[in-house]
Amino acid sequence: MFACRVINSCCAFAILLFIQTFHQRIILETEKKLGEAMATNEELLQNVFPAKVLQALKDQKGVIAERFECATVLFTDLVNFTPMSERMSAIELVHLLDKFFSRRDALVRKHGLEKIKTIGDAYMVAAGVPVVSENHAGSMADFALEFLQSLQEFNRENNLDLKMRIGVNSGPLVAGVIGKWKFLYDLWGDCVNTAARMEGHGTAGEIQITESTMGLIANDFEVQYRGIVEIKGKGPMKTYFLKGRKTAT
Repeated sequence: MFACRVINSCCAFAILLFIQTFHQRIILETEKKLGEAMATNEELLQNVFPAKVLQALKDQKGVIAERFECATVLFTDLVNFTPMSERMSAIELVHLLDKFFSRRDALVRKHGLEKIKTIGDAYMVAAGVPVVSENHAGSMADFALEFLQSLQEFNRENNLDLKMRIGVNSGPLVAGVIGKWKFLYDLWGDCVNTAARMEGHGTAGEIQITESTMGLIANDFEVQYRGIVEIKGKGPMKTYFLKGRKTAT
């Protein structure tokens, strides 16, 4: 009888030990999966928002907005891309754009810029936001020049003849996060609108910049005066083409 009690007690203890061990294992596995999910979410958020803005979203519940006294904005757009895309399958089109944008994203990171958004085949980049930089115009100029060179390499690798208009402007702007469900970090102000106009009124294969940007980079870069261009919503404006970095003498 005593032996049966001992056996029963041992069995009960073994069952309890098994349950406890199994329970702990489930907890550990759940915590691991939660940690992996949180890491994945964090990585996704970092791909959407600049690090400074992401931290601000975590720390506060109010509107996130900031005014910058001077920053540089760039717009790019592929010329005659729509007719070409109509001749491609959906998979081919997305694959091509993915390769194209991935190359641009790498250059954005290399030059310490901030990708703001893509709209179709158009692309918007900023320098000097959300982290202030004294060399925002110079960094953007280096990016634009290298990107044009990268586009030529992309054309050779893919047997294409893509051409691009690039417009750049520098000035004050406001940056912030809008929306409650699908958050968006965006820029506003005349500086942004003028940069878009520089692209829209630009020339394929050229980097058109405003007089304000030219004044910030003229000591280090070669610029060519294009002339006075009638800009929609702005009127006549002096514009320039960015040609390259000045060689050391």
